[in-house]
Amino acid sequence: MSDLEPVWSEYESPQYKSYTIYNFRTIPQIQNLSEEKQHEIEVVANVLPFKTNNYVVDQLIDWTNPLKDPMFILTFPQKRMLKTAHYKQMEQVMESGANRMEIQAVANNIRMQLNPHPAGQMSNIPQLKDGTRLYGLQHKYKETVLFFPSQGQTCHAYCTFCFRWPQFVGIDELKFASREIASLVQYLREHQEISDVLFTGGDPLIMKSTILSEYINALADADLPNLKTIRIGTKSLSYWPYRFLTDDDADQVLKLFESVTKKGIHLAFMGHFNHPVELSTKAVKSAIYRIRKTGAQIRTQSPILAHINDNAHVWAEMWQRQVSLGCIPYYMFVARDTGAQDFFGVPLVKAQRIFRDAYQKVSGLARTVRGPSMSATPGKIQVLGTVDIGKKRAMVLRFLQGRNPKWVQRPFLAKYDEKAIWIDDLKPFSGKKFFYTDELERILKKRSKAAKIAMGKKLNAKQAAKNHEIKFKERLEEQRIINKKP
Repeated sequence: MSDLEPVWSEYESPQYKSYTIYNFRTIPQIQNLSEEKQHEIEVVANVLPFKTNNYVVDQLIDWTNPLKDPMFILTFPQKRMLKTAHYKQMEQVMESGANRMEIQAVANNIRMQLNPHPAGQMSNIPQLKDGTRLYGLQHKYKETVLFFPSQGQTCHAYCTFCFRWPQFVGIDELKFASREIASLVQYLREHQEISDVLFTGGDPLIMKSTILSEYINALADADLPNLKTIRIGTKSLSYWPYRFLTDDDADQVLKLFESVTKKGIHLAFMGHFNHPVELSTKAVKSAIYRIRKTGAQIRTQSPILAHINDNAHVWAEMWQRQVSLGCIPYYMFVARDTGAQDFFGVPLVKAQRIFRDAYQKVSGLARTVRGPSMSATPGKIQVLGTVDIGKKRAMVLRFLQGRNPKWVQRPFLAKYDEKAIWIDDLKPFSGKKFFYTDELERILKKRSKAAKIAMGKKLNAKQAAKNHEIKFKERLEEQRIINKKP
């Protein structure tokens, strides 16, 4: 290895370097791509977020055939990730000589058509008993609340399928984020049914240990008897395992994990792995070992994705590698109905077949995994398989989580549809509605009404403050006039 080649080992790494739309053409390997392909990356990256880094580029992508490589597709925007009309629209404005603001306006218009908040996320925003809306939280399922720390709303690299892409495109109205850990603690005190807090983003482990510890310790030290588990959703093991090895605060992060487990709180590390190659480097294996030594438990999850992992052998290999490293396979998800779903979506029937075939190839230790599961507006819905009823074929589904806990584990049937990629594409096997439809509408309507009331209170408070300010200024003006009189 020459002095110019990067050093990548579990003990030593080059400094982290990110690549985005503004500098990706400086990546040496990119020069082997045609100018047309580079142009396509730039067009799509003006709409969907794009960031990769030198570890992903140097260690995970097979540059002998990048256009077919799953890790390249996972991190570099592709032309077909946008609908043809959207691609042409963006390309035309870029080539028209428009300025940055004009390009951004077109991009935002396209983004609003990509269902930026799937699964009814805006209806999941909770509020305190005093009516305060907590915009950095989501509370959809009874036992679990999601927290979006504001400093953790980016990642070491972005996945091109990410359903949280609105967090990264610079539109504040689309973003969930909060610095108010005190409000989270208060919310947990008011809701004793909550046992789990999931730190999510973005990626919470992008934060420095000093900032992360402020959030984690505030929870751990709050003496909340209902808090049993702290979860951290992260892609850091895959995209930058040196976060736990050679970063200047790597040891501090691991000590933080250890302190949580010593307090009797379960720390669940929700590791996102989409392909076996992400588990192949010495660095990721060493990072997993160090995390497990703290007492944290690593659970793994991924959506099934066309062009990435829509193959039973890939999933079986990935689950087996995870088990051998001491991780627990947890979920196979379905690509959500947002962003580039048309590119990544796998028909539900095919997804279930892949899950079944992969499940049959692994031992019982890997069969902790559940799927394929849609994180949809009603809840997490698993596709169990198909069944023939008389001369008709039906798809069998059930809830793994639901807005109403009583829906969980309740099977129901849908008409067989080989092309359906989401619950909204399916129709009930009998009747006009699924069993949960009417109740779901009532739940969403009730939450919407509560949100409007809270918003009204907020606007009234703002107006009252404004009126007070106006009256104060009027009194000052009157006093000024009086003082001027002889």
